[in-house]
Amino acid sequence: MITHSDRAKVLIEALPYIQRFNGSTVVVKYGGHAMADERLKRDFALDIILMKYVGINPIVVHGGGPQIGSFLEKLSIEPHFVDGMRVTDKETMDVVEMVLVGKVNKEIVNLINSNGGRAVGLSGKDGQLLTARKMEYRKQKAHDQPPEIIDMGLVGEITAVDNRILLSLIEREFIPVIAPVGAGTAGETYNINADLVAGHIAASLKARKLVLLTDTDGVKDRKGTLLSTLRREEAHQLTEDGTIGGGMIPKVRCCMEALAGGVQKAHIIDGREQHAILLEVFTERGVGTEIVH
Repeated sequence: MITHSDRAKVLIEALPYIQRFNGSTVVVKYGGHAMADERLKRDFALDIILMKYVGINPIVVHGGGPQIGSFLEKLSIEPHFVDGMRVTDKETMDVVEMVLVGKVNKEIVNLINSNGGRAVGLSGKDGQLLTARKMEYRKQKAHDQPPEIIDMGLVGEITAVDNRILLSLIEREFIPVIAPVGAGTAGETYNINADLVAGHIAASLKARKLVLLTDTDGVKDRKGTLLSTLRREEAHQLTEDGTIGGGMIPKVRCCMEALAGGVQKAHIIDGREQHAILLEVFTERGVGTEIVH
């Protein structure tokens, strides 16, 4: 049974973190199971709203892979993936933009606003927030052969971030919610990995924290033990020796690049846990892996 004293202790434990992070920016990449479970969706919205009310400036970058996949299936468009990345032709890009910007983004904005927040939805096209170019993807084959260059279609990589629109919204106490779609210099539209978008935006703002919500506990060692803290050089070594593998590799690299760009700390946390963001930001142990300089 939770007593009044227990509730008071929770508030007291959070106090030094509230004081420390007041006025700072935290970029949160929202994705995975936390976007599908109704209870976790509301928990996420409340976490973001609470952060705003205690003086932190949260910025949300969201994914939407399952929602895109579901819509493509309805249209009988066959999806194609290379190493977990969606090959995006013109027809698929139209669906990606429609689902991410027109549906998923507005659902998240409405979720935050209906629970007492003040959110505004954006894509990377708004205010020239994200400028991108076509990604050149090289897939390594055998060690003694040159890499294969694969055409990923309209999958983009970020070349520039203009964060003025974000600073304007933060100054007016809004919570920006960003769909990971950007534009090229000739006006072409690109589908961009949401983790990379979150990392680039965090670096451009010199954010206090970058938080990636995932469907895993965090980064683990070879024995499967959760690593609560990793230094950048340790993360690099674990990636090189194969301890960090699969889908965790791009997330860890994203965190390391954000740190190199000026972000103070990066976190990979389990979005399946209730109020995971608050536990990571406002408690001593947290609920995932933090990657530090």
